Amino acid sequence: MKHQFAVISFLAIVLVSSTPKPVKILMAGDSTMADKVLWKTVVDSVSGQQIREPFMERGWGQLLPEFVNQKAIVKNYAQNGRSTRTFIEEGLWTNLINNTEKGDFVIIQFGHNDSSKEKGERYTNPAQFRINFVAFVNEVKLKGATPILCTPVARRKFDENGQLIPTHGIYPDIIRQVATQYDVSLIDMEKITSQWLQQEGVEVSKKYFHKFPPGVSKLYPQGLDDNTHFNELGAKIVAEMFVKEVKNKHINRLMSFLK
Repeated sequence: MKHQFAVISFLAIVLVSSTPKPVKILMAGDSTMADKVLWKTVVDSVSGQQIREPFMERGWGQLLPEFVNQKAIVKNYAQNGRSTRTFIEEGLWTNLINNTEKGDFVIIQFGHNDSSKEKGERYTNPAQFRINFVAFVNEVKLKGATPILCTPVARRKFDENGQLIPTHGIYPDIIRQVATQYDVSLIDMEKITSQWLQQEGVEVSKKYFHKFPPGVSKLYPQGLDDNTHFNELGAKIVAEMFVKEVKNKHINRLMSFLK
């Protein structure tokens, strides 16, 4: 009986050890990609009680696992308010790259905060932005992993004629140039999300963003008019756009891990 138990235990260990470890899809980026909490606590101004209120903002990286099969796992390192500079300075990139292994994928999307001169603690000048992206690409390749560069997703900003206004300056072009020069796959999120928002139009496109009229959410009693961050519907559509573009571009190794 003991012998049979030992054999069964040995076989179980062999089977577990022979099961291929899931490939990691690691994500580096800002709030438009990041995972968000599902609830936040607010203090009632009358009773003083703490109330849990649903937090509806979502990053598209948070919804990406819905489109990934069981052979891969998403590790989202994206954080609110980060630029390439602060992502490096705060050790977030070091943490990501230390957990990157041969055969993994690293999706990199920045630009929203790098281009914000008014927020000096985040701002990255164009020359440094390029240097940072080149460094990201080289470090991922040294790990034997595959970098996939993304331009920043579009903001919902229309002119008086209903035309979407680009808001990221030259930063998306820098990413496109690095992708071409270093022969790296590029998913042009700015382009595809701009086309999407333009097609949806001024009014319909509102439903994809983190917005509230006054009196609806206790987190935003005066209302919220956010044209940068997605709600769950918007984030899911953008994640699906990313997956569709990977398939359109025939990024074969990654395609095998997508539903």
